[in-house]
Amino acid sequence: MTRQKIKFTKMHGAGNDYIYVNTLLYNIEDPGAESIKWSAYHTGIGSDGLVLIGKPASTEADFSMRIFNADGSEAMMCGNASRCIGKYLFEKGITDKTSIKLETLSGIKILDLHVEENEVKSVTVDMLEPKLEDASQYDADGHGTEERTLTAGDKEFAGTFVSMGNPHFVIFVDDISDIDIAKYGSILENHKAFPGRCNIEFAEIKGDSKIRTRVWERGSGITMACGTGACATAVAAFKTGRAERCSEIVMDGGTLNIEWKENDNHVYMTGGATFVFEGEIAI
Repeated sequence: MTRQKIKFTKMHGAGNDYIYVNTLLYNIEDPGAESIKWSAYHTGIGSDGLVLIGKPASTEADFSMRIFNADGSEAMMCGNASRCIGKYLFEKGITDKTSIKLETLSGIKILDLHVEENEVKSVTVDMLEPKLEDASQYDADGHGTEERTLTAGDKEFAGTFVSMGNPHFVIFVDDISDIDIAKYGSILENHKAFPGRCNIEFAEIKGDSKIRTRVWERGSGITMACGTGACATAVAAFKTGRAERCSEIVMDGGTLNIEWKENDNHVYMTGGATFVFEGEIAI
C-alpha cells in the first residue's frame, strides 16, 4: 500500500511549538493519532501537538484551525498557534490579508498582522471575552479577592478560574522557582474540580505590570508558553487586584503582551511567530 506523503511546517510562538499542515492540500483522516506519533521528540518530529489549517465551516471566517495536543486530544483554542497561522498564511502567499478571521472551536478570532517589508513581525489576536467561574464575587470595578482553594498532594493552592475558550486555573505564588510544576500541574490538571481537565498556570508578580508565568498545559504537560494561559493570567491578575489591564506575561519561551480592554471586554494578545523548519512525513 502506497503511503501518503505530507508536507509539514514546524513553527513556534514564544517557544510553544506545533507541527502545521495545510489541509487545503492534504487529508489527514486521524489527526489525533498522527499528533501522538509526530509530537514524540525521539521517534517523531517533536512538538507540543499538531495544527491543521483548513477551510472554515462558517462563511464569516477566512480559514479554520484545529489543534491536537501531544496526547491526541483536541483543544478548543491556542493563542500561540493562531499567531503562527497568521504568519504562515501571509508569508506563504495563501492570503494577502493583514486582518484574518480564523475559525476555532471557541469561536472566530481576528488576527491583525503587523507587517514590515512583507514579513510578519508580530500578530495581535482578539481573544474575545474571558469567562469567570463566578462573576458575582467581584465588585463594581471588577476586582475581587476570593480565590478557590484546591488540594494537590501535600499542598493547597488558591487560584482563579478563567476560560479563554479553554479552561485555566491561575495560581499566584510568592516564588515560582519553589514550585514543582510537573508534580502539582499534573495533579491539578486532573483534579475532580475539573471534569474535563484544566490548564494550570503558576504566576509570580514581578512589578511594573510584569508577571512571570509557567504553564502546565492540559494534554501536553509543561510547555514553553501558552497564549490562552497568558491571557488567563492577565485577567486573573487584574481581577484579584494584582495588576492593571495591560500586562507583560513572561513565559519560559518568551514574552507576550496582553491587554484586557474595558470598552469591549475583549482580551488582546500580541506576540511573535517563528518558522523553525519544514519537512515531509509519510502516513
